[in-house]
Amino acid sequence: MPRLPDIFIGLMSGTSLDGADAVACRFEDNHAQFLGHAHLPYPTSLRNQLLSLLTTGEDEINRCGHAGIQLAYFYASVVEKLLQQTCLNRKEIRAIGVHGQTIRHCPQAGFTFQLNNPALLAELSGIDVIADFRSRDMAAGGEGAPLVPAFHACVFSSKDPRAIVNIGGIANVTLLKDNSILGFDCGPGNTLMDIWVQKHCGLLYDENGRWAQKGTVIVELLNSLLADPYFERRPPKSTGREYFNEKWLKERFPDLVQLPAQDVQRTLLALTARCILDAVNNVQPLTRELFVCGGGALNSLLMQELAKGPYVVRSTSALGVDPMHVESMAFAWLAYRFVNKKAGNLPAVTRARGERILGALYPAD
Repeated sequence: MPRLPDIFIGLMSGTSLDGADAVACRFEDNHAQFLGHAHLPYPTSLRNQLLSLLTTGEDEINRCGHAGIQLAYFYASVVEKLLQQTCLNRKEIRAIGVHGQTIRHCPQAGFTFQLNNPALLAELSGIDVIADFRSRDMAAGGEGAPLVPAFHACVFSSKDPRAIVNIGGIANVTLLKDNSILGFDCGPGNTLMDIWVQKHCGLLYDENGRWAQKGTVIVELLNSLLADPYFERRPPKSTGREYFNEKWLKERFPDLVQLPAQDVQRTLLALTARCILDAVNNVQPLTRELFVCGGGALNSLLMQELAKGPYVVRSTSALGVDPMHVESMAFAWLAYRFVNKKAGNLPAVTRARGERILGALYPAD
């Protein structure tokens, strides 16, 4: 019987809503071999549809259905671009692990919803698709997030205490020490900064923190935001744009509109760094190194702000993995775990009652 291929594609579109990343990886035991990467930005019309679904509105079921179809065609385009760039044949790919676009994450209510159409993606790509990674963990009493710490432990493990910090729309930390693994969402990553720069500058994001660099931290605002009880909650915990959004900002500081906009941006950057540093210090104070991945790793001002803490701060490229590839690789790894009937969650991270095999299979034929 011929050996089945062991190459997996991971497909990720995060809470920043900037587009989708696809990576091809080969896995063996605890080793991940990176084979290639492709990225496509969201078309403006699709991004606007997805943004509109983040809050309640009229005719949501129909809008979700139409957006899910467009998302599948978009994902298929990213996969096709990856295959062309890597010269891989689709027959060499065992499966695509696709996260979907998070529309709601409400662990306290017992549900999470990632917009997706994996059956259509399987049909379009001609490759088996594995999706719906969060619901099995939630059925076991978990929060369904974060899921990447298990992958971080696989590829970034260390005897010395270290933190892997993923800064996407939401910031989450994975704390590694010997055989101990902890992970949780510690607060807003880029989300609040993105919302603010879009509102005042018409930019998708504040590249390298250039606009924030023109501002000054407003201590009163920073302290008011840090007073939110989420930051004091002990892990396991997870969150999303449903919580940290413009409404949250206005509720925490009603006089926000009277403040210089660039000063608010600088303060939001300080908030992101502070909630990460506090989270690491409060849970694993012996940590000495922070390795950053996600879009936040490309924000030089944010990296400088993190370096004000008592840690050596570098991107995950120092560990051999491009910071923009880590999350997509994690979902390729989760697909690999599913195919091999191995658990993908960490109960200490998600609060689930035990380890569970995550995902659901959508065969290509």
